[in-house]
Amino acid sequence: MTPTFRLQPDTSGLGMTSQRARDRLVERLRNEGGIRDERVLTAIRTLPRHLFIDEALASRAYEDTALPIGRGQTISQPWVVARMTEALIERGLPARVLEIGTGSGYQAAVLAMLIESVYSVERIDELLRQARRRFRRLGIDTIRVRHDDGRIGWADAAPFDAILVTAAGAGIEPALLAQLADGGVLVAPVGAGREQELVRIHKNGATLEHERLGPVVFVPLLAGLA
Repeated sequence: MTPTFRLQPDTSGLGMTSQRARDRLVERLRNEGGIRDERVLTAIRTLPRHLFIDEALASRAYEDTALPIGRGQTISQPWVVARMTEALIERGLPARVLEIGTGSGYQAAVLAMLIESVYSVERIDELLRQARRRFRRLGIDTIRVRHDDGRIGWADAAPFDAILVTAAGAGIEPALLAQLADGGVLVAPVGAGREQELVRIHKNGATLEHERLGPVVFVPLLAGLA
């Protein structure tokens, strides 16, 4: 099934935040970034990224770069969002996805444009409240959010068909693997500093199939609440 919500139209975009700016970003992702899944490109083209960052940075919203969102966190580079989403849905659209690290809410919103149910966990309450407001503004009602330690996942809503982690740990948290359904896929950055790599894990019974998808740079996956 595809999501049933209707994204509320955004008419605030002008100049560097216009639909034309989004179209140019999508062409860069396709032609220079190698993103091939048209479903992902359509989601990026449709979703107003400038609404997920501070107004002072809105003119940079459709640059292919990460941007600060406060509390030492960033909104991921559009190519990274597109690549992780593409990797997550390559073998088919999962029905239920868990995201670790809501942040600005942009990655969760991209997922919600493709996937029936999105669950997202954020350890920083201030960021979570801002993300909720953005979802409401856009009319997205298929994302459930929780203020919690992302390393422990969302056990009472498990299992999930897919899990996407938007912060880097030294390895994959065992609790997250336990919440991944048989046949499910997990995409996450692994490593420290600039020695990080995006990995994809397919779970087949007791077997975990690992794939390396290339170098990335993410904020660290931290414990506790803030």
